[in-house]
Amino acid sequence: MIKHTINAGLQVVPHAEGLEIYSLIDKAIEVIQNSGLRYQVTPMETVIEGSYNEVMEVIKKAQEATLAAGAEELVVSIRLHIKGSVDVSFEEKTKKFND
Repeated sequence: MIKHTINAGLQVVPHAEGLEIYSLIDKAIEVIQNSGLRYQVTPMETVIEGSYNEVMEVIKKAQEATLAAGAEELVVSIRLHIKGSVDVSFEEKTKKFND
């Protein structure tokens, strides 16, 4: 079982005839925003930080919200960064660019 903080990159690409794609993507981001987890929205994906179980639950809910908003299908890309014995944080990856 993974007990440390992880990072996940989530990209949800919905398809729905007659619906604007960004409004559907916004539904997934809204779930992430309301999760209480740390996140960063980028032009290509949203990166989420939290425990493995919390992150995976948010990813599941984000997909469900996008489908409930009218997406007919989704292409979902998930990338996970997990370390065996320590937390993974945004800062460790980006600190040198923010100094």
